[in-house]
Amino acid sequence: MASAPALHAEWIKVRTVRAQIGALAAVPLATVAFSTLAGLGDGDDALFSAFFGVVFGQIAAVAFGTTAVSAEFHAGALRLSLAAVPRRGRWFAAKLTAIGLPLFAVGLVTGPAALTVRAAVRGPHAHAPTWAECLRATAGCAVYLTLMALMAAGLTAVLRSGVGALSILVPFLLLVSFVVGDVRGGVADLLPDRAGQVALHSSWDGVVGPWTGLAVTALWTAAAVAAGTWRVRVRDA
Repeated sequence: MASAPALHAEWIKVRTVRAQIGALAAVPLATVAFSTLAGLGDGDDALFSAFFGVVFGQIAAVAFGTTAVSAEFHAGALRLSLAAVPRRGRWFAAKLTAIGLPLFAVGLVTGPAALTVRAAVRGPHAHAPTWAECLRATAGCAVYLTLMALMAAGLTAVLRSGVGALSILVPFLLLVSFVVGDVRGGVADLLPDRAGQVALHSSWDGVVGPWTGLAVTALWTAAAVAAGTWRVRVRDA
């Protein structure tokens, strides 16, 4: 099967599984809901208060990437997929594309929605981010959420278990960042979530900036995807 039909087949799987559609829809809903709560307070960073909900929206993105891959490891689904697309690398690339494209599109909608809700909550006289900051954060939000979903997909392929991947990623994303807190410099700034979320801040004083932070997250994602690709190629279906 050529690449285009393989991608079409994977997209059909994504849009016909309720759990995956629910996880995809939860990305903007969770982000906007928690950003609204953050907007009620008086934060020092007006930009990040609008995007604070990404801390929770990324969990939905991770769940989307995880369920899309883990579904292949139940009831012999992977055997059927590989029967249609014998080249495993091509199949996994199609799977990752079917995960990344819709997540990126949802991410592009999530950013403006979060900014709009923040403006409505805070009122016209509150300090607002600049247009340049809003554009950078909107693009960064979409890229960051996509990278986290693809990282989850790669880890799921390595473990061949959605539960296993979520049991690692969810505590890491929800606990490690809060434990690290405001520590700056060193290894803490190079964690995938800490580095990627720099793009959502008005200012930063760590070792990475907005785009270098996203590059760090991309390296983590590339490592997970590479490991997942190797696992798919060497492990029996």
